[in-house]
Amino acid sequence: MRQGMDDELYNSVQNYYDNPHFTPRERLAAEYAERFAVDHTSVDDDLWSRLQEHYSDSELLELTVTIGFCVGLGRAFQVLDVARDFDVLWSKEPKHEHTHEHEPEERK
Repeated sequence: MRQGMDDELYNSVQNYYDNPHFTPRERLAAEYAERFAVDHTSVDDDLWSRLQEHYSDSELLELTVTIGFCVGLGRAFQVLDVARDFDVLWSKEPKHEHTHEHEPEERK
């Protein structure tokens, strides 16, 4: 696996599924990460079988823990209102419109 990405490849990661610059393993890892983050119930036997064709059990464990850590960290940042200054789509999940009486004005 190559280390790092140039800006062009990084900015095209949302099109991993048909980008020829990603290896089959990278495309599969990106699909797994996306499904895990957006709808973990869509990680089905078919995806798991395809993952097992390309990754060892220890690689799958590491990939799963890394994805889970990144999803959790992203959600924690959202809850803590961290990194709001960046123009980045952090999640494909629908936005929730919650307002609470005790919520500070700048967060409403």
